[in-house]
Amino acid sequence: MKINGITDIFFDLDHTLWDFDKNSELAFDKILKLNKVEVDLQEFLTHYKAINLQYWKLYRDEKVDKAFMRFGRLNDTFSALNMVVAEVIIHQLAEDYITYLTDHNFLFENTVEILEYLSGQYNLHILSNGFEEVQTKKLMKSNISHFFKTVTNGETVGVKKPNPKIFQHAIEKANTSIEKSIMIGDGFEADILGAMSIGMDVIYFNEFNQEVEAHIKQVNHLIELKKYL
Repeated sequence: MKINGITDIFFDLDHTLWDFDKNSELAFDKILKLNKVEVDLQEFLTHYKAINLQYWKLYRDEKVDKAFMRFGRLNDTFSALNMVVAEVIIHQLAEDYITYLTDHNFLFENTVEILEYLSGQYNLHILSNGFEEVQTKKLMKSNISHFFKTVTNGETVGVKKPNPKIFQHAIEKANTSIEKSIMIGDGFEADILGAMSIGMDVIYFNEFNQEVEAHIKQVNHLIELKKYL
């Protein structure tokens, strides 16, 4: 069923358009070898992904800062692996990860196709919790930056999704209204519940088919957005 009255679409970037897991794995493969840290990559990533999620929640809730998160998530991963890695190496890995993360810029299937389809009818925007310098590189290097009228990120605004203030800031920046806007993202708490808290319409990018309430619109693949928009 098509949604009427929408003029502006706000997309999350990581895990929604930009294939974070794939690009991150390639970056880690490079920097672990570069810094001569011998570890099974898949075992490392299994621990890191879970720990990284915990740190991002702390960062969203403003309980840790960027530097603490970047070091802590790696340090805790090595601890979980019972590995002793010098702090100086962990700091270097944290720096190298940001440097090399955007060397690879794989997008989710049909990202460009759906952005081309939607950009002819709507104003498109990015609303992300990611770090400003990295998100800008991701958009530029993956050749999708031209689709978006505005880019809002938590680091610049000073609060992160699901805080209502970042949604309101993004809407004001886009010169639109809550009633004419819709949020699309993979983060149920950050994107979906955050947008809903200010009365904004939502579509949940539910790649892993999580069980959600029936009234919440969702897609498993980006191309399915054509059902709604």
